[in-house]
Amino acid sequence: MRQLKPTSPGTRQRTIADYSSLTATKPHKALTFGYKRRVGRAKSGTITTRHKGGGNKKLYRVVDFKQNKLDIPATIVSLEYDPNRSAFIALAAYRDGEKRYVLASKNMKAGDTIITSENAPLTEGNRLPVGKMPPGFFVHNVELQPNRGGQIAKSAGSFVKVMAHEGKFTMITMPSSEVRRVLSSCLATIGVLSKGEHNLINFGKAGKSRWHGIRPTVRGTVMNPVDHPHGGGEGKQPIGLRYPKTKWGKHALGKKTRRRKNRSQVFIVSRKVKNK
Repeated sequence: MRQLKPTSPGTRQRTIADYSSLTATKPHKALTFGYKRRVGRAKSGTITTRHKGGGNKKLYRVVDFKQNKLDIPATIVSLEYDPNRSAFIALAAYRDGEKRYVLASKNMKAGDTIITSENAPLTEGNRLPVGKMPPGFFVHNVELQPNRGGQIAKSAGSFVKVMAHEGKFTMITMPSSEVRRVLSSCLATIGVLSKGEHNLINFGKAGKSRWHGIRPTVRGTVMNPVDHPHGGGEGKQPIGLRYPKTKWGKHALGKKTRRRKNRSQVFIVSRKVKNK
């Protein structure tokens, strides 16, 4: 984390991530492509998600979340910034000549060797089944189903903790503190993801939000009654409702969205701990 010198009001509170570990300024061209972002709009052009729009152009980097090249070692060529995700990415060159982008772990550096194997060494960056990992290990990019690719713990600084092995299942603690079972054959990568200070970054000015495609948000309490259920009244006052609502009258806070008959319900050992 870097604190900028207060040479202007916009930089007085602004903080940025530490990019000193990155070794490349341009992405690998063969693994990138341009695309048109939806920015909160449906195909018809109507807004389906508010407060999105604008932002800088981005090249999409094709990241390999499966890492399914088994028993072929790869050397980390460079660590790079990816504007499409919060964690850093690493360019891995496999021994057979192919190059792929993978998620960079916390202590990864150029020149490291990684491998995906059933019997891979228990070192950071290697990928192997969670059933082969001792309890207490921190892993990321975890599969929910074998050969489907990583679906858990893919954002900056996130990790999953291996708790115990039980038959053909392995119990893991999710980033949300939820404990659940996954098949022991599901692959996971050892280590904590990079850029753990991402949640501490302060944009410092409104313009930085616009660069990221985040448009201004207006509170419902300052709107008129015709525009929002919270609107109306003179001065600052409570919303006068039993629970906070969205602009369309739906629950805004605390509403459970998980389906009761979700098929994955049987894999959950304990729900997440509520913040006190």
